[in-house]
Amino acid sequence: MAASSLISTTFHFSSPLFPPRPSPIRKLTILTLHRLPTPSSSNLKTHERSVLPYCPPCLNKLLLTTTTTTKNNPFSLALDSLLILCTSLALALSLFVTDVDSASAFVVTPQKKLQTDELATVRLFQENTPSVVYITNLAAKQDAFTLDVFEVPQGSGSGFVWDRQGNIVTNYHVIRGASDLRVTLSDQSTFDAKVVGFDQDKDVAVLHVDAPKDKLRPIPIGVSADLLVGQKVFAIGNPFGLDHTLTTGVISGLRREISSAATGRPIQDVIQTDAAINPGNSGGPLLDSSGSLIGINTAIYSPSGASSGVGFSIPVDTVNGIVDQLVKFGKVTRPILGIKFAPDQSVEQLGVSGVLVLDAPANGPAGKAGLLPTKRDSYGRLILGDIITSVNGKKVTNGSDLYRILDQCNVGDKVIVEVLRGDQKEKIHVLLEPKADES
Repeated sequence: MAASSLISTTFHFSSPLFPPRPSPIRKLTILTLHRLPTPSSSNLKTHERSVLPYCPPCLNKLLLTTTTTTKNNPFSLALDSLLILCTSLALALSLFVTDVDSASAFVVTPQKKLQTDELATVRLFQENTPSVVYITNLAAKQDAFTLDVFEVPQGSGSGFVWDRQGNIVTNYHVIRGASDLRVTLSDQSTFDAKVVGFDQDKDVAVLHVDAPKDKLRPIPIGVSADLLVGQKVFAIGNPFGLDHTLTTGVISGLRREISSAATGRPIQDVIQTDAAINPGNSGGPLLDSSGSLIGINTAIYSPSGASSGVGFSIPVDTVNGIVDQLVKFGKVTRPILGIKFAPDQSVEQLGVSGVLVLDAPANGPAGKAGLLPTKRDSYGRLILGDIITSVNGKKVTNGSDLYRILDQCNVGDKVIVEVLRGDQKEKIHVLLEPKADES
């Protein structure tokens, strides 16, 4: 019975001219399509079979490994050798002409199949990575001996392309104190950047690069007003200088409040996420599952400085209005009362609720309206100034409440400020003015 097989055979090379010798046996490995006739017991010294793990579909029987050692008729040995050679050549030829699928049975390569959510994440990263940039903050230093001035990197962060005009959005604290800035795009091309404008209170800055429009891919802008706790989010940035790193998580909380690192002014409606945000992620985009921008990664809560699962992002609805003003005017026009107020803890120690006015310059909105600052009399005794308890009928218990109310107002609005002056409550009309220009 014929069966396809791989046979390892040991035999003598012999012919009438070259009689067999009892010298050491020479081995030859032959591939054949048919199994040799079973050797007789008289000629068989050893006969072994082993099952190989895989075989081509064209082979229907188990593979055999046969080792024979014989000292028989030289003509018979030559005939057997010729048969082995012919069948081996036939198998070798069949491997070349056989369909690739059949031959591939020798190599088992498991297919790598990704789940639907994995494919969506991979696609999101690939589509949005070209919009994310790497920002290097350079500071000018002077050599103490040679007095030569040179630039050294003093920090780095992330950003993203806002439009094809070359505007790049990032955090203000990423560029603070820089003498020069460099922006590296996803294709590793680097451009010098200049500052268009910044808003210290909300930790937002806009840069501009003169890059070809075909290199700039603006990020899709989403909406943050309809976000829900639990929905998936994705952060892309350059943590620790490792460019284009993706981390995933969910929205852990909404309407959080953090303080600006530059001015201490509160930033409201901040998004909390457990997506890993590390140093270098600042200024990078926070995306929803559709790949749209919903926030700017800006801060983390961590004693060690590394990600602890509590990160914060400025919502895109806040960023949108700020960026538009910075691009058009180079600054943000935000209304102010023109006062300095005491820390909240000091007011709590007095047993009252509100904002204690420490200073109200005469040329400011509050000073012009007649709000009284805190001062000392001729004997050195402290005379408390007005304590603001409400603005436009909205209760004010601390500085954050006051800022939140003013953020909803515009320059030129006239507001009604209710104050506690001594034991009396008074209502004062104040005309809001723009914040002074910042260098």
